[in-house]
Amino acid sequence: MFGIENYLSFLTAIVIFQLVPGPGTFTILNATARNGVGAGLGAVLGTLAGDMIYMLAAVAGLAAVLSAHPALFEALQWLGAAYLCWIGLQMLRTGAKERATGIKPTQPAWLYFRQACAVSLTNPKVVLFFVAFFPLFLRSDSPASTLLLMMAHVTGLSFVYQAGLVLIGNAVALRLKALPSARKTATRLAGLALIGFGIKLAASNGG
Repeated sequence: MFGIENYLSFLTAIVIFQLVPGPGTFTILNATARNGVGAGLGAVLGTLAGDMIYMLAAVAGLAAVLSAHPALFEALQWLGAAYLCWIGLQMLRTGAKERATGIKPTQPAWLYFRQACAVSLTNPKVVLFFVAFFPLFLRSDSPASTLLLMMAHVTGLSFVYQAGLVLIGNAVALRLKALPSARKTATRLAGLALIGFGIKLAASNGG
């Protein structure tokens, strides 16, 4: 269908890819828990923007450039690992500040968009994933427009799933309002998770 080989398998692969939690998932849930649906959707759009940049980069051949220049690829990985750890530390610091003052700062959705987009772009391995992923479902006679349709499928399904995360996360956050300690614990766990992803990325880079 649409020039895509094994169409149902293609859709299934996208869903499975979304179900595996990553830094973007925690960024979206943290934004939702802290400032509601608007902030969560801002993070969703930021994540999708980052993924779109990598998909376009994959099609444009950035992966070939990174493969030909290992030092550049490693530098991007170290930068990404450092950024994830920094974001995680910021979450821990903000949580500590809230505990001290009892004030929960309100942040605009645009801030969460930028943060989520940056988090999405911290892992250069994603561009290599898309380079390997798209050809699996391309036919030899597929027109160039098929790649655009594949990117639209990835973006559309990702938006549906991540928007669902926002709605569910907001419902949970509203229930946790009566339990401030639980909300603070969730923020702390999200920060530690991002630090963990950063350390994992650094470890794989060092190996």
